[in-house]
Amino acid sequence: MTAPSTAPSEKGTVAFGQYRTWYRVTGDVRSGRPPVVVLHGGPGSTHDYLLALARLAEDGWPVVHYDQLGNGGSTLLPDRGTDFWTVDLFREELDNLLARLGIQDNYVLFGQSWGGMLASVHASARPKGLRGLVIANSPASMKLWLQEMAVLRAQLPPEVQEILLRHEAAGTTETSEYFNAMRVFYDRHVCRIQPWPRDFTASFMEVYNNPTVYHTMNGPNEFHVIGSLKEWSVIDLLSNISAPTLVLSGRHDEATPVTVRPYADLIPDVRWEILEESSHLPHLEEPERFREIMIDFLGSLS
Repeated sequence: MTAPSTAPSEKGTVAFGQYRTWYRVTGDVRSGRPPVVVLHGGPGSTHDYLLALARLAEDGWPVVHYDQLGNGGSTLLPDRGTDFWTVDLFREELDNLLARLGIQDNYVLFGQSWGGMLASVHASARPKGLRGLVIANSPASMKLWLQEMAVLRAQLPPEVQEILLRHEAAGTTETSEYFNAMRVFYDRHVCRIQPWPRDFTASFMEVYNNPTVYHTMNGPNEFHVIGSLKEWSVIDLLSNISAPTLVLSGRHDEATPVTVRPYADLIPDVRWEILEESSHLPHLEEPERFREIMIDFLGSLS
């Protein structure tokens, strides 16, 4: 059960053209401190696995979660194809949400995984209201991501590799045998907590039951990327980011240092923290260290 101090102060949807974007606010977005707007991963996941960030409201930082279009509480569009699901669509949705909530002049972005890449696109336009940027567990390039996926997959047990390759070649990635082999990778490089935390399981099952966006833009899983984003990169945009930036990754992260380094090398005002006991979800795997780093960074923006 969510503690009273991190219970939402507001929930609802805002219009986004003919669609609706679901959002959740913890704390008072008009308190003076910039609210932390949380961009979830995927693309095609939901806010659930990032709910722990609501604890920042206990320290005086309002938090806004939302479900990106096509998932969770936002408008579901299972019949839309590749031409519809674009980076520009989600960038426009973010801009719309900030304006509808009236926080476009004073906010911080926290982007996790795909959300970090999306946040980078937004930040590269140098919006006047952006006070700070957190890029968590995010690759700067899908080509680098795929290169590193090959490295990590090569470290899996041979029998697991054989199962994965066989089903990928046959196009049978929805079988239980493939799922069980996939879990070996996930347990090493996505979430090292066993059993998986409830919030992460909730998002995982949301994607499993409504895979339209994830399968279209990414592919069947984290390491078999065959969707429309397979060659996408934000590297060329990073030098344009002027907001103070915190980059986070885990020592065992599927977003390896090779995939993350362009952020640290190219964003002018940046610091990079690697959490030693984490993989892709340090906010769940090392919550106290994660919170300590976040509060320090947010405090530096005052």
